Amino acid sequence: MMWLVLLAAGLCEVGFVTFLQKSDGFKNKKYVLLSILIMGLSIYLLSVATTEIQMGIAYGVWTGIGAVSSVLVGMFFFGESKSMKKLFFVTLIIISVVGLKLTGS
Repeated sequence: MMWLVLLAAGLCEVGFVTFLQKSDGFKNKKYVLLSILIMGLSIYLLSVATTEIQMGIAYGVWTGIGAVSSVLVGMFFFGESKSMKKLFFVTLIIISVVGLKLTGS
């Protein structure tokens, strides 16, 4: 169950980054507020997840979910570059997150 909470926390993190991007350097106050709220939710959910998942494992997985998701959102929704090198390193992050999950039961 806490792994689902951790997944939700990681997905909230990508929501934070997406709204931060849409805030246009903190000029659009609606997106600034949304980014702050969703980051708060992400940190809260991470805190809940660490009641059953080791802190180091939870934090590594949380940042991995956020990093991979942010790269993918950037590529598919914000026109950021797509390259084999970028996809290779994203794949390494995914492998690392899976490894942390397997060792953190």
